[in-house]
Amino acid sequence: MSRVLTREDAGAIYFMVYTVYILSNSDGRYYIGYTSNVANRLRKHNKGDTKSTRGKGEWKIVYTENFKIKSEAIRRENYIKSQKSKKFIEKLIHSGVEK
Repeated sequence: MSRVLTREDAGAIYFMVYTVYILSNSDGRYYIGYTSNVANRLRKHNKGDTKSTRGKGEWKIVYTENFKIKSEAIRRENYIKSQKSKKFIEKLIHSGVEK
């Protein structure tokens, strides 16, 4: 009989990583979000499961930042969104983290 291993069985400590990401499409639009699973989230954006990116072409990840604490990731996502500036986003993408 087989069973699923639990975290206790593995004897390891797991850390959740939260990623702030910026997506871009062929129209030059950007989408900013956060997630604990970037690959899965990108798939959902490209499948049309996300209302705000649906019907706007294929999206690709152009920038990421990782955080150990969910609230820090949310704070960073909100900060980037609050800039409301394509220039700010492009500078962030091209030159790295800007705080």
